[in-house]
Amino acid sequence: MLSLRSNVAIVELPYLVDGEDKSSPLKNRIRKNYQHVRKWAKRSQTNCFRIYDRDIKEYPVAIDFYDGRFCVHYFAYDEDISTLEHETQMALSSLFQTKPSSIYARTRIKRQKVEQYEKRGEDKDFFTVIEHGVKFKVNLVDYLDTGLFLDHRHTRQMVASLVKDKRLLNLFAYTCSFSVHAALAGAAFTKSVDLSNTYTAWGKENFSLNSIPLAHHEIIRADCLKYLDGEIAARTCYDVIVLDPPTLSRSKKMEGMFDIQQDYTLLISKALKLLSPEGSLFFSTNARQFKFDASQFGGYDVQDISKKTIPLDFHSQKTHRCWRFKLYD
Repeated sequence: MLSLRSNVAIVELPYLVDGEDKSSPLKNRIRKNYQHVRKWAKRSQTNCFRIYDRDIKEYPVAIDFYDGRFCVHYFAYDEDISTLEHETQMALSSLFQTKPSSIYARTRIKRQKVEQYEKRGEDKDFFTVIEHGVKFKVNLVDYLDTGLFLDHRHTRQMVASLVKDKRLLNLFAYTCSFSVHAALAGAAFTKSVDLSNTYTAWGKENFSLNSIPLAHHEIIRADCLKYLDGEIAARTCYDVIVLDPPTLSRSKKMEGMFDIQQDYTLLISKALKLLSPEGSLFFSTNARQFKFDASQFGGYDVQDISKKTIPLDFHSQKTHRCWRFKLYD
């Protein structure tokens, strides 16, 4: 539940209503995780977080809590998940007294290179969640992803801590969550670039939700690699740059397919040409097999900050990888 008091978001989180159940290791682990994260979430004004992250081998599930709704990801790729799904639903219903209509199931499949995911449905079931007091619009039904990547909560805070009175470039901006946090942290200017009409429109709504005028916060629909060429030609400069590209992307709006492993060197090299001498570039990927070669970027101090950016509610250190680039002194 969300209530407002003097324009400050007040986060309300439910208490658990069921006790220990020796017959369900999954239920007991969800209880333990939620009780631990709930304390942090109340202090942090956050009502969207992960409450189970494939902690037990026999339960290949990830469960995300979104203000009383639950997004359940099943990773049993080649197996019948009916029993697993039933036990998961029973655990959530028992612990939170939630209705089945508040539990949203997704079976995660391995993507093929030729596939492009965006729209899944037309329910338009949008609602608002809070992250560190910032409002975001999410949808657990119509899209492959919800509109907010929970695993980058710390990364967004890290970026926000650097941007006061500075200029931010957010490439592959998705729904502009990095940019919204930056704007509220006092960024002088932000620019968010994404190829999708859907996500650029969604990003504008996230700015509006937080009563942020777009006068100094541009949102542009464009192919990010092409857009970089124009910015380089114009000699534009940014103090903080965020690169969180998809692993694979193919669209009719692009000349070819983007592949993070093949294209990351070119992408980062172009973006670094726009970075101010005292600036920082953040590059992240959730590609599990990704191989990174820091030697490709001479003159830059490249730090692997992955461990610092993975939140406490994500238990896998392979959730994503993240690097920070700065010029050597």
